[in-house]
Amino acid sequence: MEFPIKQFFRILPRRVKQILVLGFDVGAAWLTLWMAFSLRLETYFAPTAAQWWPFAVAPLLAIPIFIKLGLYRAVIRYTGLSALQAIAKAAVIYGAVFFIVLAWVKWNDVPRSIGILQPILYLLSIAVSRALIRFWLNSNTSNQNSQIKEYLLIYGAGAAGIQIAHALNHSKQYRIVGFIDDDSNLHGKTINGWRIYKPAELDGLIAEVTVNGVLLAMPSISKARRFEILESLRDKTVHVRSLPDLSELASGDVSLSDIHELDVADLLGRTPMAADFTLMSKNIQGKVVLITGAGGSIGGELSRQILNEHPKTLLLLDHNEYGLYMIHNELQTRLQASTNTNSANHSAIIPLLASVRDEAKIDLILRTWKPHTVYHAAAYKHVPMVEHNVCEGVATNVLGTFYTARAALKAGVSHFVLISTDKAVRPTNVMGASKRVAELVLQALANEETSTTFTMVRFGNVLDSSGSVVPLFRQQIKDGGPVTLTHADVTRYFMTIPEAACLVIQAAAMAKGGEVFVLDMGEPVKIYDLAKRMIELSGLAVRSLEQPSGDIEITVMGLRPGEKLYEELLIGNNPQPSHHPKIMRASEAFLPLTELKIYLEEIKTSLENNDSILIKNILEKLVSGYKSNSSNVDWITNQNNVQHENSISI
Repeated sequence: MEFPIKQFFRILPRRVKQILVLGFDVGAAWLTLWMAFSLRLETYFAPTAAQWWPFAVAPLLAIPIFIKLGLYRAVIRYTGLSALQAIAKAAVIYGAVFFIVLAWVKWNDVPRSIGILQPILYLLSIAVSRALIRFWLNSNTSNQNSQIKEYLLIYGAGAAGIQIAHALNHSKQYRIVGFIDDDSNLHGKTINGWRIYKPAELDGLIAEVTVNGVLLAMPSISKARRFEILESLRDKTVHVRSLPDLSELASGDVSLSDIHELDVADLLGRTPMAADFTLMSKNIQGKVVLITGAGGSIGGELSRQILNEHPKTLLLLDHNEYGLYMIHNELQTRLQASTNTNSANHSAIIPLLASVRDEAKIDLILRTWKPHTVYHAAAYKHVPMVEHNVCEGVATNVLGTFYTARAALKAGVSHFVLISTDKAVRPTNVMGASKRVAELVLQALANEETSTTFTMVRFGNVLDSSGSVVPLFRQQIKDGGPVTLTHADVTRYFMTIPEAACLVIQAAAMAKGGEVFVLDMGEPVKIYDLAKRMIELSGLAVRSLEQPSGDIEITVMGLRPGEKLYEELLIGNNPQPSHHPKIMRASEAFLPLTELKIYLEEIKTSLENNDSILIKNILEKLVSGYKSNSSNVDWITNQNNVQHENSISI
C-alpha cells in the first residue's frame, strides 16, 4: 500500500506540482549559494549587506532559463537521460550568465569563484533531487508488483535492445530481468544496471526469476538466425515477441508500439531473395497499372510494391467498398510521405468501385484508362465458402477473369497477369477447378494472334492473408484454444505476402505469353507442426495424452469438403528454369478458344439458372482431375429444390 503523502502528491494538479518544483529550485539556489560562500570562506556564512545581492540575482537568472529549456514540462516520474541532459544544459547556461554578472558588477565581499562553485552545487542538487523524487514515485509496492504481468528478458543487447529496455522500464506491466546476447564479450557485463546473460543461462533464469517473456530485439540478424533462436526457445514455456527488422524501423527509434507478436515468416525461417529491380520496374515505371481485387491481401500488397516503382497512374479496382477505401487511404498516405522526400514521385492513385463480373463496366474502365499492365487478383479463394456458394465463386473466378481479359485485349493492354493458386492443380474443390478454368481462359487467349501478353503466376498459401490458417490459429490461441486442424497430416506450401507479390511482379516481367509461372515455395510445411510452434512460442504448452496438463489442445476436425491433404504446384512434370532462381516456367495443355467459349456459354447459362450441379459437371469436363461431389451443392440450388418439392406436395 502506498503512503498517504505519495497518494496525495499523485493526485495534485499538474500546475500545482510545477509550482512546487519551481519553489524547490528557488530554495535550492539559495541553499547552494550559502554552501558556496561557506566553502569559499571556510566558515559558516552569514551574509552582509552587499552579499545579499547574489541571493536575489541567482533565482531571477535561473528560473527563466529553466522554464525556457522545458525543465518544468518534464514528468518527473518518467525523468530519463534526455531530461538530465536538459538539466545539465540549463545549469551550464545559468552558470555562465551568473559568473558574467558577478565578474561585471563586482559586489564587495563577493568572490568571483562563487560564480563557479554555486552553479556546480546547483546542478548536483537539482539532478539528485529529481532522481530521488523519481525513485520515490516509482518505488515498488506490493500493489505495483501485483500489476506486473511479465518478467522479461531482452534477447539482444544492441542499440534496439537498449532503447526498448528504457521504454519498457516505465511500464507497470513489465519488469526487465536483463539481456541475453550471443556475443561472449558482453557476458557478465551490465547496461544501466541490467546484466547481460549467456543464452545457456535462460533455463536457470526461468526457474529462479520466473521469467515468462522473451523479446527478440535483434532487427539486423538474418531470417535463418532468427529461426534458430526461436527454435531454441520453443521448449522454454516463455512468450516470445519481436521487434521488426531494420527495413521497418526506418527511423532508427524503437518504442513500445514496435513490439509485436512473432512475424509468421519467423515461424518458417524463410529467407526471401533480393528482388531484381530491373524486372520490378519493367512493366510499371511511368505506366498506367490496374490491379483488380486491390482491397484483398494479395491485391493490396501488389499495390504497395507497385507504388514503390513509381507508376504514372495506379488504378485500384474492387467491389468491396471498405477494402478499397482502406488500401487507397494507406497508399495516399505513403505517397504523400514519399513526395515530401522525393519530389519526382508524382504517381496518381485512382480507386475504382466495380465488380469484374460487370462486363460493360470493366470494358468501359479499360477503354477509358488504357492501362499498360493489369494484375488480376480478384477472386473468391476460400475453399469451403466457394464449395457452398458454387455459382458466386465460378461467376467471379471464371467469367470475371474472362470479361476482364477480353476487355484488356480490346483496350490494347500490353501485359495481363492472372494471380492463380496451387489448388488449380488436379483440384478436388470448386475453387481450385474455377481457378484452373481461369488459367485455361488466359492460355486460350494467349494462343490467339494478339498484342496482349497473357500470363499466369501460380503459388501456394500466403502467410497472414485473409485465407491463411495463421490468423485463425493466433486468435484461437488468444482465446485459450482449442486450435483446430482438419487433419493431422495436412501439409501446405507457404510464402509471405510481400515475397509472393514481389515474385509475381518479376515473373510477369519475364512473360512471353501463355506461360504458367510457378513460384518456388520451398519445402511444404506440416500444419500440425506450425500450430504446435505457434502455441509453444506463445509461452504455452500443447495439451495431449502425453501432456494432459498442457494449456492448449490441438483438435482434428476432419477434412472439409473439397480439401486435399497435399497440394501440388505443377500439372505436368516439365518445369523449365527462368532468369530468376525462385521462378519456374511451365507449359501446360489447354483448349483452343473456340472450343473453350462453348463451355463458357454453358457456364453463363447455368449461372443464370443458379444450377450449381450443372456447373460442377461442366467443370468436370474442363478440368483434369476434378470430380464433383454433387451431394454438396450450392445453398441456392438447395433452396430452389426445397421450394420445388414443396410446390409439388401442395
